[in-house]
Amino acid sequence: MQKVKIFDTTLRDGEQSAGVNLNKSEKLEIARQLERLNVDIIEAGFPAASPGDLASVKEIARTIKGASVTGLARAVITDIDAAWEALKDGAEPRLHTFIATSPIHRQYKLKQTKEQVIETAVQTVKYAASKFSVVQWSAEDACRTELPFLAEIIEEVIKAGARVINIPDTVGYINPEEYGAVFDYLFENVPSIGKVELSTHCHDDLGLAVANSLAAVKHGARQVEGTINGIGERAGNTSLEELAVALHIRKDYFNLETGLNLQEISRTSSLISKLTGMPVPPNKAVVGRNAFAHESGIHQDGVLKEKTTYEIISPELVGFQNNSLVLGKHSGRHAFRNRLQELGLSVPEEDIKRLFGVFKDLADRKKEMTDEDLVAIVLEERLSKDENFYQLKSIQVQYGTNQVPTATVSLSGANNEEIQEAATGAGSIEALYNTLEKCMNETINLLDYRIQSVGAGRDALAQVYVKMNYAGKETSGRGLAQDVLEASAKAYLNAINRVLYMNESAEPVVNG
Repeated sequence: MQKVKIFDTTLRDGEQSAGVNLNKSEKLEIARQLERLNVDIIEAGFPAASPGDLASVKEIARTIKGASVTGLARAVITDIDAAWEALKDGAEPRLHTFIATSPIHRQYKLKQTKEQVIETAVQTVKYAASKFSVVQWSAEDACRTELPFLAEIIEEVIKAGARVINIPDTVGYINPEEYGAVFDYLFENVPSIGKVELSTHCHDDLGLAVANSLAAVKHGARQVEGTINGIGERAGNTSLEELAVALHIRKDYFNLETGLNLQEISRTSSLISKLTGMPVPPNKAVVGRNAFAHESGIHQDGVLKEKTTYEIISPELVGFQNNSLVLGKHSGRHAFRNRLQELGLSVPEEDIKRLFGVFKDLADRKKEMTDEDLVAIVLEERLSKDENFYQLKSIQVQYGTNQVPTATVSLSGANNEEIQEAATGAGSIEALYNTLEKCMNETINLLDYRIQSVGAGRDALAQVYVKMNYAGKETSGRGLAQDVLEASAKAYLNAINRVLYMNESAEPVVNG
């Protein structure tokens, strides 16, 4: 079977989801897991966007050796230079550069003629090819571009040195039959098309991203771009886990394979959901918690007699395990360390002792410790270690059915100054968040608040996600604790700290 390369853009297009802000260590954690998933290409970010983005991409490129790391660049020389600075130490540095080609983009965004767009594309691809061994070129909004012009500009950028040509459905506009026809047209009308790989990048505005991507590979594309869990701009991108499993289950039809380690899908999905604060819908194909649940009596009867009556994908195929109980309060440090390694968590030896102490303290209070708990406490400890701004020292909340809820909070600031405030609210969470808002001395608009348990049981950890508007930026945060109020306070502060981190590491993008 022929191979379809997987180009993962979770760290670039996925991070552009509204309210998602990943710091450098979180991006590196995701990149390591994508390497374990065995993706071919990791798009680590947009290096020219800010010094913080450049530093993150550089660290990922230096660390990841099992996949090619790429970065995005506009058709701008300074963007390409920033990308080279970030990627030059990678195992196989490649560049992803793009320019818009559709009439609406040419007229209103670029304000350029067809000839000017071709000239810009050719010049920047030539420059990029002088630095990078692999240059991928994308025609932004290709699916609303006149096909003769699309074929013309693709021929010119291939001559200039592009080795991968991406045909994105940037606004999720096209349908599978039309999209397949675009690839057929390019194979017939671009003389140099045999010298390059064709790639597909689809958005899900009409719910067709996976279907369109499958249509593209059926019509000759040999690289698929997308994200885990389908996150991304607006309605998101192609869900790579859905596409990979579809090719695996229907290899009789497609006769193609991806090379992904499918058993890492569940773990990858869960990690990205936790770090981005974007929950996976229960009915999500492949990775939703209901994906393998059978409620109907007829279905249950059929599955009990023969699983394949109603189950075309086994949970084990994508890494779901029935038994995740691994450790308890009597477990030793060696067993703890080994289990972290089995779970794919890269923890430096100097951090094992501290994390083991956190684990033992929690194990004394919980009846059972699951893999989910271990992943959660490692991510939470890394989160608190990374935060150099506001940290929670203590909270006290008074609540009763016949009294006004009151919260008192003690924080430490960036320079270790102590901050203490108190406030009231209609409920305990509102009182707590009103108090934290006073600590910040700035109006904060809470946009979303969600709580879920990690595992099951009344002693389960509480995971809180918040989304807010702070200092003119939309941000999200997460917090973990056995107590709901403590988890809520941590999530609130985490969201604020992310904005402070972004402000510290960001500078405006300069057009060249």
